[in-house]
Amino acid sequence: MRCGLYIVKGSVQVVWFRESTRLQAESLGIRGHALNCADGSVEVLACGQPDALARLAEWLQQGPPMARVEAVTELDFQGEQPGGFVTG
Repeated sequence: MRCGLYIVKGSVQVVWFRESTRLQAESLGIRGHALNCADGSVEVLACGQPDALARLAEWLQQGPPMARVEAVTELDFQGEQPGGFVTG
């Protein structure tokens, strides 16, 4: 199992981005979180199989219909793997 930390920038808050990410992640068997950041971006921690992470990373490039994603940055994550998927 691998983890990736993604920072999604653009019009990604107040457009159902976090909940849509949770639904997408859970359908792929991914654990982690989707959190709003003070700068208007969304932080997504995703832990799962490499192919599932690749599919989620591809989905994050567009997000749900009302989102306008400008950039997705992937960072290394060195921490404890979560038990489920939460939004906050």
